[in-house]
Amino acid sequence: MEQKLISKDFMLVVIGQIISLFGNAAIRFALPLYLLNQTGSSVLYGTVTACALIPAILLSPIGGIVADRVNKRNVMVVLDFFTAAVILVFSLLMDGVNLVVLLTITMMLLYGIAGAYQPSVQASIPALVSPEHFVAANSIINMISSFSSLLGPVLGGILYSAYGLEPVLWVCMVCFLLSAIMEIFIKMPFVRQSSNGNIWKMIKADFAESFRFIHREKPVIGNVVLVVCGINLFLSAMITVGMPYIITEVLDLGNLQANQLYGFAEGALAAGGLAGGICAGVFAEKLKIEKSGNLLVVCSICVFPIGAALLLFSSGLAVYMVLTGCCFVIMSCSTIFTVQVMSFVQSETPQNLIGKVIAVILTVSMCAQPLGNALYGVLFEICKDMEWAAVLFSGAASLAIAVSTKQIFGKLSKRIEPHC
Repeated sequence: MEQKLISKDFMLVVIGQIISLFGNAAIRFALPLYLLNQTGSSVLYGTVTACALIPAILLSPIGGIVADRVNKRNVMVVLDFFTAAVILVFSLLMDGVNLVVLLTITMMLLYGIAGAYQPSVQASIPALVSPEHFVAANSIINMISSFSSLLGPVLGGILYSAYGLEPVLWVCMVCFLLSAIMEIFIKMPFVRQSSNGNIWKMIKADFAESFRFIHREKPVIGNVVLVVCGINLFLSAMITVGMPYIITEVLDLGNLQANQLYGFAEGALAAGGLAGGICAGVFAEKLKIEKSGNLLVVCSICVFPIGAALLLFSSGLAVYMVLTGCCFVIMSCSTIFTVQVMSFVQSETPQNLIGKVIAVILTVSMCAQPLGNALYGVLFEICKDMEWAAVLFSGAASLAIAVSTKQIFGKLSKRIEPHC
């Protein structure tokens, strides 16, 4: 029986994601910014955010295995409740223990939970919608993520600047509790897979099956993942570390509130994701996977105006406007790219492997992010008063990767044609 795109259960997933991702965006905005405000160190900021990503990398494949063997609804409910508990513990301990240690552990837990959580969300799409709606469903999920990321940093920045960190923590905790309660009512189709009872053998077998599928049956997926790793290393990491550091520590913004402006910049980044998600949904039938490499070229080119503005402009506000505008375009194009690639993977992967394969893709592509965060933390420290050099390095490296890998996407249609 054909599934409708807008079903009650899919809508519950969407609403739960709105609430949960809003809390996620706000807490991920507030905690690193609090650390940066307290220390003023880009090295420490880059190191802590790099460490925070390690659990996400380690737990994402476990999340994929769990997503295929446990009801995905239960995974989402438990992890949202657990996230609320982590925030509660942090709020109770933040004034009594070493801030850097506590914040590092808390961020590692939050990112680890998110890493285990996302495979269940992505794997739930094939269970709730029919294949012809995959692109539309993925664009909706991406729009929800972008919309939540738009409101989270903006409102979080206003609340944080006016009242400090504690109110942000309580708002985020309530978001995760509401999301968990909402997800309890989702009816998720689930077929239990056979198991030999040995959890380690099961994990090993599931990993082997996933890598075998990617390596032998769909090697093009592996090539795409390598491209994403390079972009994460040289482009995503630069924005993750560079945007807050440049806005709050480098630019002279006069009497303007740097923290609020950083919140607005994060909001613009999320607005770009929202615009990209809308475009991916509206033009779903016209988007061709073999043309997706062009999107990475556009993303890379948009880095150069940021470096030029840092080098040539004396006005901090002018640099801020260029930075925000370019990041908007980068996020728009990267979101369309993500929707295309994720829809391709979902359509080409068997149902019993979808969670594990998505988890492997997320894990491998995320591996470059901690290294990139640490790299740019050091680069911005070395390039003090010459931050434009680190930004231009990012643009050059990203553009080289994007141009050299366009041929991978150009050959994609021929390689997937027999499976259509």
